[in-house]
Amino acid sequence: MSLSLKQLTVYLTLLGLGGGAGVLGSRYLMAEPQGVNPPEAVPAVLEPLAPKRSNRPAPGNLNFIAQAVEQVGPAVVRIDAARQISQDVPEPFRNPFFRRFFGNEMPVPEPRVERGTGSGFILESDGRIITNAHVIDGADIVKVTLKDGRTLEGRVLGADPVTDVAIIKIEAEDLPTVRLGKADELIPGEWAIAIGNPLGLDNTVTVGIISALGRSSSQVGVPEKRVSFIQTDAAINPGNSGGPLLNASGEVIGINTAIRANAQGLGFAIPIETAQRIAEQLFEKGRVDHPYLGIQMVTLTPELRKEINQDQDAGLKVTQDQGVLIVRVVPNSPAQQAGLEPGDIIQEVGGKAIKTASDVQEEVEASEVGANLDIEVNRQGKTKTILVKPGAFPVNQLD
Repeated sequence: MSLSLKQLTVYLTLLGLGGGAGVLGSRYLMAEPQGVNPPEAVPAVLEPLAPKRSNRPAPGNLNFIAQAVEQVGPAVVRIDAARQISQDVPEPFRNPFFRRFFGNEMPVPEPRVERGTGSGFILESDGRIITNAHVIDGADIVKVTLKDGRTLEGRVLGADPVTDVAIIKIEAEDLPTVRLGKADELIPGEWAIAIGNPLGLDNTVTVGIISALGRSSSQVGVPEKRVSFIQTDAAINPGNSGGPLLNASGEVIGINTAIRANAQGLGFAIPIETAQRIAEQLFEKGRVDHPYLGIQMVTLTPELRKEINQDQDAGLKVTQDQGVLIVRVVPNSPAQQAGLEPGDIIQEVGGKAIKTASDVQEEVEASEVGANLDIEVNRQGKTKTILVKPGAFPVNQLD
């Protein structure tokens, strides 16, 4: 296989799951002159988009951001997690000679405590909290600080590394909660409000817009995750992870989760529909079973087709410029058991036409483990429909 084709493996996606994403926005509003009267001067101010849905603020409300924060702020918490990191004995001291020489005076590694701070928000008044899995990674007990100043012990009830969602429970009653919106109804350019504890500065509010939707995990720089992210330019810094991303009405439409270290104005959030679905499964059974086929695939382009066909070591003959090419089928996977083969070009999943590998992920994630899923492929110019029963995604394949 040529070097250029091997580099394609960077873009191959091990099918695990998908998710929805969406966007929020703003416009300039201007008054229309009436009759023959001269037009009245109108201040050039930014106002929320005129409501198309009931959850939008009324035009002319210049304090909608403050009102949104006032509603949600009390339900945003600070999460302090700590875990012990053992330090290994230096390699030279592992030699038996040194052990005999030093005896009981051999250096003993001292455990090191690693601490981290993140954010979260309260889903239910009984103390159920959602955050990012990487915020609580390695911790069973965390400290949760409420806006009213109380610090309570939180128990980590479950975490899903595939989507980076985790849940925590604190023992309290009548707590303030957030209202959930719909990320899949968002429009590019709408308002985005982030609340969290960046750099340890509690309840910090930043504002921007939703810049894009459907960003793949590879585009964001976390290819081991299986999420279609919301992109925003609202400032997100270390410590914001796990905090809510709001729309103009103060509804949560995402969980702030990642930033690009090499860029400014690029933040990413998990759509609330994905986060809520994962949280419900974690609360119910402490784990999440993601539907899984077991294929490596790539989105075809004319250039990629030409490159594959020119590589004699590839062993594949591609006849289309579009679609999703199966490059490898994992041994003993649901895909292999159903009869999918390298070289198959996926055209439909579950009756829905697909164009990209991300489309395939989303449709598979929307299916159920063990349920029948029709996959239409083009195999050497002939259309075939193959019935696959997705299995549970093997988490150990993330490594």
